[in-house]
Formats: sequence, C-alpha cells, structure tokens
Amino acid sequence: MEDYEDSDDARMAHYLEIGAIELAGVDENGEMIFAINEIAEEIAPELWQAHMNYVDKNLIELYEEGYIQVEYDENLEAMISLSKEGLQIAKERGILPIDMELDIPND
Repeated sequence: MEDYEDSDDARMAHYLEIGAIELAGVDENGEMIFAINEIAEEIAPELWQAHMNYVDKNLIELYEEGYIQVEYDENLEAMISLSKEGLQIAKERGILPIDMELDIPND
C-alpha cells in the first residue's frame, strides 16, 4: 500500500512541477484541492485523457441518475442543464470548477 501512495505522491509532485495541475485551495477538512490546467492536454496527455474519461463517466452517471437534462435546439446542438443537486454533486466529484469563496468557505 505504501508503494502505491508513494507513487501517487510522486506523480502529483511531477504534475505540479510541470504545471499540469495547481493547488486550488484547501477544503474544510484540510484536504488539498487541485485543479487541472488546460496546458495539461499538451504537457501531460495521459493525465488529460484520464481526467476527460473521469468527467465523461460522471456526466453519464449524473444523466442516468436524473440530475442532467439534455435539450436540443433547431440545429440539433445539445444544451445540458443540471439540477441544483446535480450541480453540487458535479462540484463535489470535481467535474465542474468550484468557487473557492462560495463552495469552500473555510479556505
């Protein structure tokens, strides 16, 4: 178990060092919150792909759980809307950006 944690810590340190992620803040439990940067797509494609897979999986789950509605306009372009509860869940799962002042009041 320790090797796995060391590996994760080393990977996080690497992504921080190259600028693929950044420390976004600290939650009310003292846990660090990281944000992935747009440049991660270029400098850490494996991280970017894992992140996109995670986002896609969670959006599908939120849709299946009834938190997301999809409507189509006359050009058949999808417009996605989340319920208030779905928005909170999406933020908690890290698939939507959080507002550190509003969402993490103890930061």
